[in-house]
Amino acid sequence: MEMKNYSSSTADFILLGISSNPQMQKPLFAVFLIMYLITLVGNGLIILAIHSDSRLHTPMYFFLSNLSFMDICFTTVIVPNMLVNLLSETKSISYVGCLVQMYFFMAFANTDSYLLASMAIDRLVAICNPFHYDVVMSPWRCLLLLLGSCTISHLHSLLRVLLMSRLSFCASHVIKHFFCDTQPVLKLSCSDTSSSQMVVMTETLAVIATPFLCILFSYLRIIITVLKIPSVAGKWKAFSTCGSHLTVVVFFYGSVIYVYFRPLSMYSVVKDRVATVMYTIVTPMLNPFIYSLRNKDMKRGLRKLRDKIHS
Repeated sequence: MEMKNYSSSTADFILLGISSNPQMQKPLFAVFLIMYLITLVGNGLIILAIHSDSRLHTPMYFFLSNLSFMDICFTTVIVPNMLVNLLSETKSISYVGCLVQMYFFMAFANTDSYLLASMAIDRLVAICNPFHYDVVMSPWRCLLLLLGSCTISHLHSLLRVLLMSRLSFCASHVIKHFFCDTQPVLKLSCSDTSSSQMVVMTETLAVIATPFLCILFSYLRIIITVLKIPSVAGKWKAFSTCGSHLTVVVFFYGSVIYVYFRPLSMYSVVKDRVATVMYTIVTPMLNPFIYSLRNKDMKRGLRKLRDKIHS
């Protein structure tokens, strides 16, 4: 039987989605549509609240508004196509469309990662060096951190997609996932992927580990500084400013590390789908709640935005 090569731009991939059970398609469509709408509305409100309240024009909220924007972009790259496929019989995506989705998914995901690191640096300076906070976290430096985050992330994505575009796909073109992620697409290739895997693992380790180590270092410094505060109330106040950020970091990096920092031979379809849903859909949906429920400044900003809308 002739082996077909699917590396040309005219070939299509088939995305199996979350579940292949026909009876689950409509319930899953309803669940993920609601989650997507909550993500759009929640993160949109965070952005509007921050921009409408001058008291929230600080470095921490500058990074938070950009994180919310990236979360909207991040989920929009994946979820609309997934929703269409849940109600479609073909569930296809073109070869070029797959690479484009992969590019923007990685670009926005990595930018998220670097923004979380920038927020950790902001908390480090605010707690450990408060008297120089305005100088260290100046608007110009915050903008440079944002531009640097975007540039590194897009260069990383470009390299990954260029590596993927050189592979050939034979016999099967069925992706056992709900979007074009690196691992399940690599599994389909009939090319020798050992060199690609090595480059991907090394480069991914550098790109993802750098902001993660930055976050770890920042919080180690913060913990050491906070433990020196004599009063319990002072310690609690300092830690409370970091609680929301730490929660998001644990959700995001926990699932990312589980999915990507393993050899391709250990790839598990079902387990990886669940973990991927956590950081691609659940975490962006929860971020607005995590950052606003216990944050007095954000609550005030949201109330001010509500009053503006009603007036």
